[in-house]
Amino acid sequence: MNTQEIIDHYYPAGTPLRDIYLRHCRSVADLALEINASRGLGIDPKVVEDAAMLHDIGICLTDAPSIGCHGDLPYILHGVAGADILRIEDADEQYARVAESHTGSGLTRDEIEAAKLPIPSGRDAMPRTMLEKLICYADKFYSKSGDMQRKSVESVEREIRRHGQAALDRFIELKELFGDVQ
Repeated sequence: MNTQEIIDHYYPAGTPLRDIYLRHCRSVADLALEINASRGLGIDPKVVEDAAMLHDIGICLTDAPSIGCHGDLPYILHGVAGADILRIEDADEQYARVAESHTGSGLTRDEIEAAKLPIPSGRDAMPRTMLEKLICYADKFYSKSGDMQRKSVESVEREIRRHGQAALDRFIELKELFGDVQ
């Protein structure tokens, strides 16, 4: 698998969406690599970088004009769409699972059903492996809009709290696992 070839295929050079995509994913990759090293997680840095650079590959298929996405899918499906893209591209399943499980602090099947989210029936979007959890956590600190600067932990917690106590509790578990990001 060539990560850059996959990115180039879905995010052509010279487009504003590519610039947003690369800036966001590079920020997530740098933070994930920093955490991996500082916490001694032992995940292959190339795997961490590739997973971070591909975690949002599905946004191009969503309808999010504020960040240059003019697809047909609701934005909530960008993780599922990304996992589908990575499977079509014959990427290792670990990368598809990272894409599928990084939304919010994870989404349980019950949360998906209760909120009537358009995620395919029977699926959840919970990060389970250390790699999935790491990218999910690092992703929370960077937006794809606004100034795109690293958010504070307090800011991330405020955003996640809007999605309920269970989501906040999962984020706090990730924070305890990976440390407080400054």
